[in-house]
Amino acid sequence: MKILIVSDAWEPQVNGVVRTLKMTRRELELKGHQTELISPLGFRSIPCPTYPEISLAMTSRREVERRIDEFAPDCLHIATEGPLGWLARSIALRRGWPFTTAYHSRFPEYVKARIGVPLAWTYALLRRFHNAATYTLAPTPAIVADLAARGFSGARLWSRGVDLQLFNASGARDAAAKRPVFLYVGRIAVEKQVDQFLRLDLPGEKWVAGEGPERARLQARFPQARWLGVLDGAALAQLYRAADVMVFPSVTDTFGLVMVEAMACGTPVAAFPVPGPIDVVGDSGGGVLHADLRQACLRALALPRGAVRQRAEQFTWSAAADQMLAALQTIPRSQCGQAAVALSGG
Repeated sequence: MKILIVSDAWEPQVNGVVRTLKMTRRELELKGHQTELISPLGFRSIPCPTYPEISLAMTSRREVERRIDEFAPDCLHIATEGPLGWLARSIALRRGWPFTTAYHSRFPEYVKARIGVPLAWTYALLRRFHNAATYTLAPTPAIVADLAARGFSGARLWSRGVDLQLFNASGARDAAAKRPVFLYVGRIAVEKQVDQFLRLDLPGEKWVAGEGPERARLQARFPQARWLGVLDGAALAQLYRAADVMVFPSVTDTFGLVMVEAMACGTPVAAFPVPGPIDVVGDSGGGVLHADLRQACLRALALPRGAVRQRAEQFTWSAAADQMLAALQTIPRSQCGQAAVALSGG
């Protein structure tokens, strides 16, 4: 099957959306499917306001349509609600093609935290975008339920996975660290609430891995923390293993891949009891959820690392890809043929 994914988020960005799409493409191709991605790469682009790491493609409907027809997909999945996503949605609707979308980020909450736009306004826009799809794929049952309660008509589960070979509990831990070590990994931005972690009265050391618009301000305010920048691959896995607790202070994430990666390395998670952590960690023994984040951090220290790893083993990219495949909608071949004729000028 030929699967086309349209996404405004792609390399060189480092975030959960990009990682999810990269791992999903890998699994789909391992299962024998052909995939193609339309992303900002190859288009002229501009930085996204308030989030300059994201490039917004500056292109025409005609060019996006040409790229779609060159691939002639059997299924169309629109991953993001950016310029490319809206163009692909418009093309699909005009042709009568079924398609799926994904809800990767709690964008209304992000926008409210950054510039104060009321949640109702942004959710109304997103309902319009996603309700044109057959299904809107969301990463946890709590997010699926939340979307349904907000009037999203086709919310359906598409979970996430973790590379259990890369992220593992074997290997040396940093002997020079002043124990215990509490670690944050992720984007350093206002909606991630990194300051909630850094303000906690905790023993040992606090480590922060990541970049973002809040880093300079927070690093100046909390110089006693270790600021490590962006790490990936084996270096990131080693960092997770070195920590005693991975702290996840965000209340706006839909999943939180870093939580599963940390647990795969045997490191328990401390987080608030909100969507994302509720389904990823819950009462599984992989971490502690508590409205008092300090209490969650201290209680997580007592969790056995072997049991934490076992929780992560329940998340695989293969199973997640199967969920996506089950939701994809086949484009009627007659409609694909009509599009190919139009492209050739026949």
